[in-house]
Amino acid sequence: MSQTDNILIRHGTVVDGTGATPFSADVRVTDGVITEIGKELAPAAGERQYDAQGCVVAPGFIESHTHYDGAMWWDDRLDPLPGYGATTQVMGNCGFATAPLSDDEAARREVVKIFSFFEDIPEAPFIDSLPWDWRSWPEYRDSMVEKVRVPLNYAVYCGHIALRLAAMGVEAWERAATPAEVEAMARMLDEAMQAGAMGLSSNLMDHDGEDRPVPSLKADDAEFRALFEVLDRYPGSSFQVILDTFRNMTAADSLQRLSRLTEGLQVRVQWGGVPTLEFQRDLMGIQAPLLAMHRQLKEEGRDFWTGFAHIPITSTLSVQSSLIFAQSNDYVWHEVVCAEGDEAKAALLRDPDWRARARKSWDGETFEFSPFPQGRAEHLQLLNSDNGAGPIHVTLGEYQQQIGAAHPSDAMAEWLLANGLESTVTMPPFEMDEAVVRELILDPLAAGNINDCGAHGQMLCGGGENVKLLTHWVRDTGQISLEQAIHSMTGKLARHFSLPDRGELVVGKRADITVFNLDEIESRSMERVYDVPDGRGGHTWRWTRPAAPVRLTLVNGVPTFESGAATAARPGVMLSPKVV
Repeated sequence: MSQTDNILIRHGTVVDGTGATPFSADVRVTDGVITEIGKELAPAAGERQYDAQGCVVAPGFIESHTHYDGAMWWDDRLDPLPGYGATTQVMGNCGFATAPLSDDEAARREVVKIFSFFEDIPEAPFIDSLPWDWRSWPEYRDSMVEKVRVPLNYAVYCGHIALRLAAMGVEAWERAATPAEVEAMARMLDEAMQAGAMGLSSNLMDHDGEDRPVPSLKADDAEFRALFEVLDRYPGSSFQVILDTFRNMTAADSLQRLSRLTEGLQVRVQWGGVPTLEFQRDLMGIQAPLLAMHRQLKEEGRDFWTGFAHIPITSTLSVQSSLIFAQSNDYVWHEVVCAEGDEAKAALLRDPDWRARARKSWDGETFEFSPFPQGRAEHLQLLNSDNGAGPIHVTLGEYQQQIGAAHPSDAMAEWLLANGLESTVTMPPFEMDEAVVRELILDPLAAGNINDCGAHGQMLCGGGENVKLLTHWVRDTGQISLEQAIHSMTGKLARHFSLPDRGELVVGKRADITVFNLDEIESRSMERVYDVPDGRGGHTWRWTRPAAPVRLTLVNGVPTFESGAATAARPGVMLSPKVV
């Protein structure tokens, strides 16, 4: 099907993204726009017909939290999203962004280093594949629009960390901004908003591999207020921020701070978010106060949306690329990640002194709820051997017993040495508080379908997790209805992001559409693919998934997935918030 063809989707069950009851109807698409919805529509001359008998016809799914800011430049497929019905992705989250940029080379390199560490995206393709022909956010927008062709629409936040580095250079890591620097940041954010940014993203959680707080954690109240005053001038914009519900558990204090600093301003806040894991509820005690604050902000009529995940966290440990060690306060194993080359990594893993420090770190330094303390490390799963030596499909504790290792840290070192340093170790998924997840799915002020796809390529594959809203939550357990699940990742998110021409099957809106059979789709198992440039003329690997598959995905009326495979079409466009 070409860019100019029209299509009539016939005999499907329309779930229109508004939350309304499903109904049988045909859907006509003309020149990328939904032009008619009704029963037994008569085909028009030259119009292609698509039979959706037995299928759901829904708005395309919105990926609300992605990190394709780098990968979209070197992998235009955005794999595996088209095969999961996704038609729009939002990036520039968590304060991590590639614009604006400083004139100082050292500060520009910090942008790449930060992205690479926190999102596990290799530095080499970032440096080699992006044109870096911008300094301002408008210049970045122009470069994307001119040079990037992808199968999904994309919307982009301006990142607070990038703003600080552009205004302050590398001192952004160290101190609060001066009034002049705050003024410069506000001016650059205003330029970004005029150029179509979604708003501002920030980060009040992360620490890097040297345990330094990210630059946005150095921002004082005056800086935040000045940036919020810029957003106040742009109706439909939003502020996205990640709070600390794990490391130092400062989320409640941060949320109160943001509530105070946005008082009197028209600023939509998406904060991440009410914790949805059982241990965060029962052992950490962080869920209850945040859930109470979410409910209180709603009662007060504040425009605060909690971001949440409908899936448990399942991550993969790697000594090639992983922030989990450092983020768990295990800087001894993080030394292996930082070591240059397999020979240096193997030397550390064999070294008796390093092993003694590693045991001490797991027993006394790592955070209580990280994967590494005694009683938790034993449950790590050995699933992926690079050379096939094995054993696989056993736990670290079982392997420790098999080889007679004195400590699980020693056992993991031995297994990696035997199986190759490209091997990975998988964390078992945490148990979820499904009652709270259901409450948030149905909550009009909660933004879901957050899964981090596009990041952590060797840790997890967030792409494809969206369909668990349809499989686990609808088909398998019946905890929500089909129309509620679809509304949660289409119409509700389009409203949240102020994208009024997307997210619903309504005449006059853009034809971002997916067609699927509910009995056919699954979030498929992860598999390795070697398609990430390594900066040396070759490729390294990432996780992906086979397609769900959906039957058909249309973006602006153009098929990006059909007949079981992604197409070569790249009809995605940059989206900006609008108020109508």
